[in-house]
Amino acid sequence: MSKVIDDLNEAISGESQANQHYLAFARKAAEEGYTQIAKLFRAVAKAEEIHSYNHMVASGYIKDTVENLKTAIAGENYEHSEMYPAFIEDAKAEDHKKAKLSFRWAQKVEVVHEEIYKEALASLDKEIKAFDYYVCPKCGHTHPRTRPERCPVCGISGAEYMQY
Repeated sequence: MSKVIDDLNEAISGESQANQHYLAFARKAAEEGYTQIAKLFRAVAKAEEIHSYNHMVASGYIKDTVENLKTAIAGENYEHSEMYPAFIEDAKAEDHKKAKLSFRWAQKVEVVHEEIYKEALASLDKEIKAFDYYVCPKCGHTHPRTRPERCPVCGISGAEYMQY
């Protein structure tokens, strides 16, 4: 791999992390009543997202939809079958209960994500009626078509799911 591709990959990681950090900071600022600061964090988070996207385009990382779905499937599979099991063991070893719960929730949801991506890949050339996805604001569980009664991962009411 070339030095420039290594640099682009590092920049993608840094910009993506900054985007997520700033969105979390915005959420906290809003909870604390700092509306203007929350707006600032969200605005800069968007700028970081744009930087990351531009770096992905420059690196050639973004392919056609079939390849992108295959990449997403492989990534979700790795996360739930290899990455999170190891992280859960680390959290157990250090008796870090919050991390263990966060990792377990993510692991369960990544299985769902892999399945949803597989369904999307299988239906790519079929005519399907458009539908929405619903995401649990607590654990990230993603559900196609309708809100579940309760989140099967963390148990909150399906009424709290966000619609996409």
